[in-house]
Amino acid sequence: MAPARAPHLRRILRLFALFLVLFHVFPTGDCDEQVPLILWTSEGASIPVQVAPPAGHIVEQQQLSSYLEKALNLGPKNVVLFLQDKMSLEDFTMYGGAFGNKQDSVYPNLESALRSSSSSLVLPSVSWPASNAVIAQIQDHLETSPLYMDPETLSQLRLNASSAALLVFRLPYGNGADLLSAKDILSENDEVIGQVLSIMKTQAVPYTAIYTALRPSKGASSVSWEAGVGGGRSLLQARDRYRERERERQRKVKERPGVYAPVEFKEGENTCILLWAKGLSVSILRSGRWEDHDLTSSTFGEGASPKLHGSSCDKSKARLVLNYENVLGHRSFKLIFGMSQRHYKVSARRWFTLDTLELEYDGTKATFNGSRSIYAPAEYSYRCESVTNYRWPLLVPRSNKDPANQWRVTLQDIQIQGFNVSRGQFSYASDCAGFFSPGIWMGLMTSLLMVLVLTYGLHMILQLRTMDRFDDPKGPAISVPQTE
Repeated sequence: MAPARAPHLRRILRLFALFLVLFHVFPTGDCDEQVPLILWTSEGASIPVQVAPPAGHIVEQQQLSSYLEKALNLGPKNVVLFLQDKMSLEDFTMYGGAFGNKQDSVYPNLESALRSSSSSLVLPSVSWPASNAVIAQIQDHLETSPLYMDPETLSQLRLNASSAALLVFRLPYGNGADLLSAKDILSENDEVIGQVLSIMKTQAVPYTAIYTALRPSKGASSVSWEAGVGGGRSLLQARDRYRERERERQRKVKERPGVYAPVEFKEGENTCILLWAKGLSVSILRSGRWEDHDLTSSTFGEGASPKLHGSSCDKSKARLVLNYENVLGHRSFKLIFGMSQRHYKVSARRWFTLDTLELEYDGTKATFNGSRSIYAPAEYSYRCESVTNYRWPLLVPRSNKDPANQWRVTLQDIQIQGFNVSRGQFSYASDCAGFFSPGIWMGLMTSLLMVLVLTYGLHMILQLRTMDRFDDPKGPAISVPQTE
């Protein structure tokens, strides 16, 4: 069986090489805008045969959704998604032994999986927006939330062939400046793939595996192709100088003192949403540790110009969308503040609440509820020293299965107003700390307890009575009649 699969694998690798040559000889657009996608099933499981696209064809999101739907309708419902940060065709042609040098291949486990699989699908050119939406498409089809895992966590999980599961394994990629480092990282990623597939094999659960990336690895292609032409070295030097200037600019922004202006969203000529925070950061749990990313400098301060497309506001609803790029390995990342305003009969006034705070990344949404703790009168702004979901949380994940349980959001010294903004300035702030804080309540209760103890002691002392007769030791003893 294995010898029969070997020519098939060589044809796949040669197909990658053919696509690479066609894209450089007959350019149909920017070849750096596509990533490959490989799909296969476990040994013994099969999916309907699908025809790969012709050479030079770029698979867009709708066509990719059709491929995935056909594969998941009749294939295994346990999906293992290996999502690499960056990947391009060049990674297979340079490191996959596509031209016969199999001893130098960094994909032995991937090749072994393809040989043992009875069904496979190779899409050499998928647009990166389509690959970014792979998680969302699989999630909608399986109706289950993604589980971000590592091999150690997978070994403790027990899967069931009758219930659907989406297991996501994030894989890193080299920075492209060093070919050896990129090769080593790809080799380590292949070892992770081998470990995961070995664990899946021990559980005897059929699965569908997908290997793709969030964006193309431009660094690898630029080194390999620019090195052979004049100006390649100068292009690399120019890129290094640009990165150095960008790091210097960010350092100066962070060190610049002073108070910066809030984020302002306008509907026409009128300002309807204001947001300010001293610190804004997010963290994600990966491999048992938290990875942090500070968004303060890219959101507030001089020189920061956050993208607000997708924001909206009216008299009853307000939505502020902060758009970012390349946050914790996610090419597309959004922070969405969803606010509403309504009239409450009990208090006989209108209040605004921060209903949800959503993190949208690469087609996945993590939702926090904040309506129970984050609110203010409609004509006021809301201000709080700290809004988090893990330390005295004011933000709560929507459910136990929501991806929000793998995230931490921290807003320090935040002030936000989504309604009744006048002259582009915050209204009077309603602070999240009430008049009777926990410390004040503790002091009052302790004082009340001490007053009660003192009152009881004084009452006991006042009940004491002095004797009205005294015994003289030199005289006869006093006789007290029983009748008295």
